[in-house]
Amino acid sequence: MLSKFDDYPIHQTARPLFHTASSDRNAYDRYWYNGHARDGSFYFGVGLCRYPNLDIMDCSLSLVVDGHQYAFHGSRRAPQEPTDTTVGPFSLQILEPMGRHRVVIGPNETGIECDLVFTPRSACVEEGRQTLCNDRHVVMDATRLDQFGFWQGVVRYNGNELQVDGTTTFGLKDRSWGIRPVGESYTGGAPQDAFQAIHFCWLPIHWEDQCSLVGWFEDGQGHQWHSDQAFLPHYPGMADIPGTSDPATVVWQGDVGHQLVFASGTRRAESGLIIMRDRSGESLEIALEPVLVHRMKGLGYQHPEWGHGKWHDELAIGAESWKDDELDPLALENIHIQQVVKVNCGDKVGHGVLEQLHIGASSSYGFADLLDGAS
Repeated sequence: MLSKFDDYPIHQTARPLFHTASSDRNAYDRYWYNGHARDGSFYFGVGLCRYPNLDIMDCSLSLVVDGHQYAFHGSRRAPQEPTDTTVGPFSLQILEPMGRHRVVIGPNETGIECDLVFTPRSACVEEGRQTLCNDRHVVMDATRLDQFGFWQGVVRYNGNELQVDGTTTFGLKDRSWGIRPVGESYTGGAPQDAFQAIHFCWLPIHWEDQCSLVGWFEDGQGHQWHSDQAFLPHYPGMADIPGTSDPATVVWQGDVGHQLVFASGTRRAESGLIIMRDRSGESLEIALEPVLVHRMKGLGYQHPEWGHGKWHDELAIGAESWKDDELDPLALENIHIQQVVKVNCGDKVGHGVLEQLHIGASSSYGFADLLDGAS
């Protein structure tokens, strides 16, 4: 099956690019974005993903404002042309590769619409390859890039209109691809104790003079099996960015220190201290103040109905909304969150998000069971 991409010299196998190099059913290729106001008054996230071996493409937009979260979901049979990034009224437009991207949701029955443009303020940083296996197969093997920027545009929801200011709405573009659990679980074979505790935190920050990124994975015994730490210059305009990668980007190698204080009865941080540490001995302490919470189920993560890579129909869209204080914070679908945070490092102030996913016991955090809350 040929596609428009086949006219470029980018092939990695002897087959056309329509055919993924892996036959793993969990192969995926995702666009993911967030945006949040400087004052923490709103947050939105956007996702679009193609699952080539499931023949499915799905998308979401999720908005938190005034104590409510609103979510648009869409799913379709994946188009034969990989450059087609539309799902019904949803459209993702790459205006310039590694540059501006535009997300549009046209008029539709859910009442959720948007027209948003992401403009980068930094080059991209490539996170380290993330690989996790169980006793039988590869659970995750993925590459991710991150790029910082601003959003401009409008979101319409529930009869309201949110104007997104391009000077005060911070954003991040996150592109990842490879293998991650999607759709239905594997079946068949000998019984297996496949559960592995996973504790993931991710903290991209916009500072006045640069951007920073720190993230880590830990297992139930507190072993930090993956971490990323980087500092990126930011620029006044997209034309000033020196290229896809910036030679001035600084990458640290080392474990990440963390002291998270969880709200009682939850797995959600109410404060925290993150210590970035390089093998050179240099370190940096970042104090966190969460100001708003977004449930990642609004973008399909652990969602019981609109979970990633699930078949709905040739085309299906839907919407939902809820008040966060009415949710069970320990239900599996509500565990994965991003919090808008204000941060301090000495006399420096920054704005960003803290993503958290804590499933299973943890010696680091004091969790004893699958989904018990902090005491």
